[in-house]
Amino acid sequence: MLTLHHLETSRSQRILWLLEELGVPYELKRYARDSKTRLAPAALKAIHPLGKSPVITDGDQVVAESGAIIEYLCEVYGTQTNNPDLKHLIPAPGTAEHRQSRFWMHYAEGSLMNWLVMKLIFSLIPTQPMPFIVKPIAKAICGNVIARVIEPNLQAALPFMDKHLEQHTWFAGEHLSMADFQMSFAIEAALVRTANAKDYPHLVAYKERINARVAYQEGIKKGGPVVMANPS
Repeated sequence: MLTLHHLETSRSQRILWLLEELGVPYELKRYARDSKTRLAPAALKAIHPLGKSPVITDGDQVVAESGAIIEYLCEVYGTQTNNPDLKHLIPAPGTAEHRQSRFWMHYAEGSLMNWLVMKLIFSLIPTQPMPFIVKPIAKAICGNVIARVIEPNLQAALPFMDKHLEQHTWFAGEHLSMADFQMSFAIEAALVRTANAKDYPHLVAYKERINARVAYQEGIKKGGPVVMANPS
């Protein structure tokens, strides 16, 4: 039995969406984050040594890392689906769509998510317990890092992606591909963690296009919210 080990408010949600699109029978095992640290529970280490989510088990196969899981599911199960929307999950090698799919598969985690995770971490640090005298210093340092390092990179990424989606329905072109599943979590997080999301109408429309899919909605019902809100 194919099993998805799913951590709440995590990258695992995009795997859940893909499984729902594929219509593959699977078991969902949900894990809650630690209420204080927000880290994954130690129980995940029994599945994979890194103790991270997402991770799937399929018979004797254990596959970790979102991109590797998406590629595995598309290669093993993508050809078995009767869903006409999924005929281009893996674009034909040598095509422009294949090159675009490969780029966005790497960009999601290699570039974009780095800045989004850093913004979340540096936003959370000043909210943690610390001596009263240290808190304003921590807040100032974290604010400077966000303003001078993180935000400029995000403000370069957002219009770059918005411009691409002005010209294409999906990230690889006019058809849903594996790149969209990989990018979906990053887009959700980017729009939550930017104050000017309305300035990127094509990104917003893309998110709404994903959110409207029945399989996506089923994934949310089973797995819960996609990303945690910004710290107040």
